[in-house]
Amino acid sequence: MYNPRSGCWNSTSAGNLDTMAADGRKAQEANMLDILERAAVAAGKAILDVYHAGPEVSYKADCSPVTDADESAEKIILDCLAAAFPDIPVVAEEAVAAGHIPDIEGKSFFLVDPLDGTKEFVGRNGDFTVNIALIEKGEPVAGVVYAPALGILYAATRNKAKKAVVTGQHDIGTPTIIGCRSRGDRLVALASKHHNSLETIAYLAEHGITDYEAIGSSLKFCLLAEGLADIYPRLSRTMEWDTAAGDAVLRAAGGETVTMDGNPLAYGKRNQTTDVDFANPYFVSRGKN
Repeated sequence: MYNPRSGCWNSTSAGNLDTMAADGRKAQEANMLDILERAAVAAGKAILDVYHAGPEVSYKADCSPVTDADESAEKIILDCLAAAFPDIPVVAEEAVAAGHIPDIEGKSFFLVDPLDGTKEFVGRNGDFTVNIALIEKGEPVAGVVYAPALGILYAATRNKAKKAVVTGQHDIGTPTIIGCRSRGDRLVALASKHHNSLETIAYLAEHGITDYEAIGSSLKFCLLAEGLADIYPRLSRTMEWDTAAGDAVLRAAGGETVTMDGNPLAYGKRNQTTDVDFANPYFVSRGKN
């Protein structure tokens, strides 16, 4: 049942996704995606309120910026997920920064970045997003990426990715199915706007790619999924909540995200010997072969 005060959907029967009967799974996934979309839009509304009023910016231990919009958006999302799916743990960026990490061993879980592209947000660039993803057995199987300043929402489950316009009244329009384009001889690349690296530039040169555009936030995955570019090499630091939702959209649209050794990028990485929990290795995201 939809709760207009919280902007969330309440559920008393989230169930165990790993043991869900095959016949009912499609309906369950559609219902879940609807809840994730509405949670993202509700969070986006709070973000826009701060965006228009002017954010208060502070800095975390790693010197990355955080605003009051990050915190208010994350609370909205966590409240929505707790109401609808009380048995599914949530790994959320600001909660992890505060030391709150749930037990995800052997479980499906959500990954949440309430405001990806905080530098774009502070700089009043529209390339910032709300990101919510469901992880099963290390794979992003559902995800929502919402760009509130652009009024665009991307969403996906397994083999179906879609794009919708969100109105000024925060209503989600009729979605359009999207898919990756086949890669031709001349590739168009996307790169991070604020976190580009010498390694990324070298990768592009090594592969003869001269046509590329710098884009902020998880929108890079979505542009690949929409068939507007071909490849996104990321040879600098990211965390799982930065990539999971966009990666889910890309994979559902027919693309892939692989590490530099060619394996699919995995999620739920704990107790790593070379980096902190949930840190990603370098990777390359790309559309169809």
